[in-house]
Amino acid sequence: MTAATAPLGVRPSPGPWRTAAGDLRHNKAALAAGAVLLLVVLASLCAPLYAHHIAHTDPFQSHVSGTTVVDGKTVPVLTPSSTGLGLGVTPIGPTWDPGHYFLGSDNQGRDVMARLLYGGRTSLFIGFTAAVLTCVLGTAVGVVAGYAGGVVDAVISRVLDVVWAFPVYLLAICLSVVLLTNGLRLGPLTVDAGSLWLPVTIIAAIYVPYVARPLRGQVLVLRDKEYIQAAIGSGSPTVRVLRREVLPNVVPTALVFVPLMTALAMLTESALSFLSVGVQPPEASWGTIIQDGLGLLYTRPVVTIAPGLLIALTTAALNVLGDGVRDALDPGARLRGGV
Repeated sequence: MTAATAPLGVRPSPGPWRTAAGDLRHNKAALAAGAVLLLVVLASLCAPLYAHHIAHTDPFQSHVSGTTVVDGKTVPVLTPSSTGLGLGVTPIGPTWDPGHYFLGSDNQGRDVMARLLYGGRTSLFIGFTAAVLTCVLGTAVGVVAGYAGGVVDAVISRVLDVVWAFPVYLLAICLSVVLLTNGLRLGPLTVDAGSLWLPVTIIAAIYVPYVARPLRGQVLVLRDKEYIQAAIGSGSPTVRVLRREVLPNVVPTALVFVPLMTALAMLTESALSFLSVGVQPPEASWGTIIQDGLGLLYTRPVVTIAPGLLIALTTAALNVLGDGVRDALDPGARLRGGV
């Protein structure tokens, strides 16, 4: 019944998407997580503004002989170490002054706060892009395998099982080590070794089974539904059946995976970058900043703690938001979880 044919005084149905949006608006935990995530994204997008107009520093260049102002006094950013044999240097600690090394510097004299914001841009870009690519590929593979069945389903399922059998981080590290030498070349597609698209491609590829397998199972169930069989029996082309009958039922599930896969992709990128097989210099990510601060763990722990806290906060917000999206798009999942 549409708005044009509905009797007077009877409000038409708002539709599934509007209903889901209304449910999501009433989920306070999901809204809070979305607000935290939005704050992190906006702060990361303001990285150039902070670095060039507030901190007046280049976070990608070493400042070994640099100086800054603390309490009106000019002090060096790096001072000779006074512990042990006196070798090495000790970076300046947090000044809590946004214009002068707010969170201190790393062992190369670079502003930690500025690098943290730039690292957030990189980590969020890789996480979100890899998640979207994973969900698109996983949806395509799952729909084809589940709808085609037979030999096609058997071959695709075995390939997914092989990828699924590898430990995620071990597979990601192996691919990164191999591809960091010469980059990736697939026909006309070329990805340089230092490009951010290389970790995006690696992370997206290893997580495809995590999306494709559950969607394949959903399509297997949908394929036996009466309306699908009626569409097939009426002579509708396969593409039309997939577009009008199958995909509308699969897309909500794929959307639920986006925030959850973004969190997983960010964690994977941070692990790879920490091991120096992810984001490559001069780019910075939260994982590379943690790796930079590893040698300063006892003298300047904020270099490692700050990106670690941001990773934990962002991934937690993404997971809570993902749960809220799932409950909004599939209210039955919430009821099943409470049984």
